Amino acid sequence: MQAPTQNIIDFHTHVFPDALAPRAIAQLTINAAASGYTPLTDGTVAGLLESMANAGISRSVICNIATNPRQMKKVNDFAISLREDPRLIPLGSVNPEATAEEITAELDRLKAAGIPGIKIHPDYMKVEIDSTAFTPIFTACEERNLFVITHAGFDPVEPNHVHCTPDMVLRVMDRHPDLKLVVAHAGGFDREREVLDKLCCAPVWLDTSLCAIRRARSADWGALCADILRRHDPARVLFATDTPWSDPAAEIAFVRSLGLSEEITDGILGGNAQRLIDSCR
Repeated sequence: MQAPTQNIIDFHTHVFPDALAPRAIAQLTINAAASGYTPLTDGTVAGLLESMANAGISRSVICNIATNPRQMKKVNDFAISLREDPRLIPLGSVNPEATAEEITAELDRLKAAGIPGIKIHPDYMKVEIDSTAFTPIFTACEERNLFVITHAGFDPVEPNHVHCTPDMVLRVMDRHPDLKLVVAHAGGFDREREVLDKLCCAPVWLDTSLCAIRRARSADWGALCADILRRHDPARVLFATDTPWSDPAAEIAFVRSLGLSEEITDGILGGNAQRLIDSCR
């Protein structure tokens, strides 16, 4: 077990209620198996905390996802319950198929509970991120000063249909210039060249989740990820793992391997995340 040497914040992790975790991890493992991904934790809060302690991570952002409108209340109840542990920073979620009234009611409840943002996953929600179906969500988050983190690029659940590309992200930001949008997987898994050409230096945050895995699988992927993170505004890069799908220690090592200054590296590993979270309290 490694004692934290600094305030490392992992901006992208997943856990489930203990009773649900075995079934959820089993199904997600089936979805990911074709791409060669296997979980490294059991999907529980205890499993995440153990993984954090082993890697020297101080706190983790929990990315809860409401894959349909019926789940929203339970998903957000779970998120709110996680606030009791200071090592966890839970996010809520709302679904674009819900009514505008349901969406705003849940966002108001999350804001009142001190939740700083929400997670969406366009692939699991089966709606492109630039669809007007997301407009009520993004507008309401702008109004309430809640950040949004989104999956971007390839996902095994919909391998032949990408629901969030760099072009889509740019269209969203054109419509919602005040939205605090975090784009996962260095701007888009398996979309590295598009991110370099179109999304670098855009007014969005990029998280580093799965970059170490991409480098391990392809030297070209790894080099492109590193180039993206070096070129993007360093204050808008957030360390992340996508636990349980990646080794946190390897992801930390990837960030440290970028050759950036100590000040910028410390910002990526925790300072930038803290500022974003604080700005949404």
